[in-house]
Amino acid sequence: MTALTILGAVVGGALTGCGTAGPAPDQVSADGAVTHAPAHSASPPRMSQTPRVRKPPTMAPGPAGRTPVFSRSAGTSDKVVALTFDADMTADQGPRAAAGEHFDNPELIALLRRLKVPATVFMTGRWADEYPKQARSIGADPLFEVANHSYSHYAFKGPCYGLPVVEKGGMGADVERAFASFRKAGVRNVVPYFRFPGGCYDDTTLRALAPSKVTAVQWDVVSGDAFATDADAVTRQVLDGVKPGSLVVMHCTRSAAPVTDRAVAQVVPELRKRGYRFVRVSQLMGAAGTTTVDNHGSGRSPGLAR
Repeated sequence: MTALTILGAVVGGALTGCGTAGPAPDQVSADGAVTHAPAHSASPPRMSQTPRVRKPPTMAPGPAGRTPVFSRSAGTSDKVVALTFDADMTADQGPRAAAGEHFDNPELIALLRRLKVPATVFMTGRWADEYPKQARSIGADPLFEVANHSYSHYAFKGPCYGLPVVEKGGMGADVERAFASFRKAGVRNVVPYFRFPGGCYDDTTLRALAPSKVTAVQWDVVSGDAFATDADAVTRQVLDGVKPGSLVVMHCTRSAAPVTDRAVAQVVPELRKRGYRFVRVSQLMGAAGTTTVDNHGSGRSPGLAR
């Protein structure tokens, strides 16, 4: 179902280590604006010193107008990391949900709130249709932002880990259909970012999505939470991969990523102990001159297909 298979999440469930002290969280106003802690040096502004973020930053189009791709904030010594969670559900999984399979993970969202960890949720339109109350709650919480993960979670380039492939010429419509599902569910704080299902894309897909005016968001740290059963292994993979400016991919789907919350409960306090601060993708992207862009290749990470 998503870029889950090896992609996955850093997050882990229990509240172990919740009391570990970390950097003071950013102050968030009712309108979602972020006020950072005051700076104490005269050095050039760092991410943590940016006063407020009101409008989500986007990246300029790539060559020939291609959709830009953001994968991490490079060239920074600022210890910031963005945790992202894919809320995956394919267009044909309704019967499985009706039979009791859980494609949501409310315990994970509750954990992030208790730990005061800002995060970006890449949501499929089908997930928002299935869980409108949860989608609306996530989108109304200034701790989070909601980004587009397609409507159907079909691949935009095949083959892609067994995922069905979007019909030729239908990529832009699929993205717009997801945004429409967000509006229908009453999701607020939607950012103009898009994550390819399975992480699979190429030059053709970047051209096809140009009219949608989204910035594609990949990652540089794969949590490995997809179908994982060992939370400690997911935790180690995330901790070993994170560096200043990293963007971690995880999942918000109980049926396919059952240990993500337990991993998060270990990852968060440990990274805070190491001096890291958690930010949303919009904050990470907002650091001028620190983006890593790939407008030519194909970013792939095993996708969730079951």
